Order: sequence, then C-alpha cells, then structure tokens
Amino acid sequence: MSNTEPMKCDFHIHSQYSFDSLANPKDIVTLALKRGLQCIAIADHGNMDGSLEAIEHARGLPILIIPSEEVKSKQGDILALNIKEAISNNLSAQETISRIKQQNGTVIIPHPFGSLCGFNYDLEKLLDRIDGIEILNASVFWGNGKAAHFAQQHSLAFTVGSDAHFSNQFIGKVWLDLPFEYSPDLTADYILQAVKSKLGRPGGRQANFFEAAIDHSFRSLTKLKGFEKK
Repeated sequence: MSNTEPMKCDFHIHSQYSFDSLANPKDIVTLALKRGLQCIAIADHGNMDGSLEAIEHARGLPILIIPSEEVKSKQGDILALNIKEAISNNLSAQETISRIKQQNGTVIIPHPFGSLCGFNYDLEKLLDRIDGIEILNASVFWGNGKAAHFAQQHSLAFTVGSDAHFSNQFIGKVWLDLPFEYSPDLTADYILQAVKSKLGRPGGRQANFFEAAIDHSFRSLTKLKGFEKK
C-alpha cells in the first residue's frame, strides 16, 4: 500500500477583489497552508487581481496557486482556471467558454444546481465544451447531490471548492484529494490534467444551514459596504 499523502486542492476561493469578499490574498494563503491545502484557485468575480497577488506572496511556499477568475456569463457563473488574462463579464456562456479555451484554460461550472446561484442553461448542451463541474461547494444551501449525480451520469470531470469569501473556517472546509504528493515542480497544467482524468476524490463537508446562512449574510453586508464606497 502506498504511503503517499494525497494533495489537497480547493478550486474556488474569493478574495477582497470580489465585490462580496473581504479576504486578503495573503491571509488566504496562510490559512490554506495551516489547514493542509497545497493547491488553491483564487477565482474572484470579474478579475484576477487576488489570484496574481497570492501567486507573488506564495513564492517559495509549499502551495500552488492556480491563476483563475469566476466569470459571470449571461447564463451563470463559470470558473476559468489557469488563464493568463481576465475575461469580461456578461458575455454569453458560449463566448465565455471560447475565450477561456483561447487561453488554454480549464472550464468548470461552479455550483451548477446551487440555491440562488445555479447555472441558467441546459448543461447537457455544453457537455462537449466544458471540462467539468463543481460537485461539492461548501457554502451552497443545496445542489451538491444533484451536481455529483449529474457528473456521474455524464462521466464528467469534477472539482471541489469552498467558495470561501472570508478568512474564516470555510477555507479548507472541503477539498479535492489528488493521488500524489505536493512538489514545487508541479504545475497548474499537471493538476488540471489530473482533474480532467477524474483522479480526484472529494473530501470534507459542506456547511450546515446555519453556517451557510451566516456566511451569506456577511456577503450581503459586504456588498452594501462596497456600494457605500462608490
């Protein structure tokens, strides 16, 4: 039996560069390391600023940061993993996916059946264009079970994400185990190829109703604070 410790990855975190988050990218990296994560994707709404700041901060640390963005298409949110330049919001899902692919990025549909945040399009029509879906999101009220079933039904690759918006207990609440140890030589391409090959195993548990309700309340307050600054 192999003694290899699996690599723990969280593919969906937000920083203060999202309109509904207050998390400092440096604090995210520190907490991620403290909680045993070795690969994270900071995917802010409509920009890559948090991702790029975290990459600079994490140089020399035993963690891989995947440059990412959560793009809001006209049909719903799309995670653009391992991209080089930010992609505009409010494009069609098809155009958003095309722009991610033009950068050789990975297309993941987050919380596809989540409460109040599900994808407003028939995913079966996009099966040949997306790389996978998120089957375990720590902060949704419901929808993870349906996402896991959909991925299994269509033999889709999948990711796991805390969807953390603050430097709190959500970071490291869920993760995807990959069957190899962290190495500073690992690249985002290697990690995402393992994901596409369905080598990962979900870990952790989603928040209970009260934890999620409190988290979403803080997100709403954060949105108001950002509005007041304008």
